[in-house]
Amino acid sequence: MELEPDLCSVGDALEILVGKWKPIILLHLLKKSPQRFSELKQRIPGITQKMLTNKLRELEEEDIIKRVVYPIVPPKVEYSITDYGRSLEPILNAMHEWGQKHNLHKMQKAKQP
Repeated sequence: MELEPDLCSVGDALEILVGKWKPIILLHLLKKSPQRFSELKQRIPGITQKMLTNKLRELEEEDIIKRVVYPIVPPKVEYSITDYGRSLEPILNAMHEWGQKHNLHKMQKAKQP
């Protein structure tokens, strides 16, 4: 498929995936789903509770993840990847592989005189 620059939707996709935390959250939910908020918070060092809440809401609004609240006390909330969200797995894998290659490229370039 030939991409038309004027009709490119890469920007639309990046709006959903952009940022430090969303890809990490998605990879954790792709690896194990569902997970509770506290599990995600524990598995993602450095993320604040507010940031995690924000990013989970954004992903839920895009139908990438699903939030289920159980009517118990204390409330139990679980997050899982949707079938639609699973379609991002090959994209995230490709971006991860490219990122590794790019880091290696930068290291090799830095070693050159």
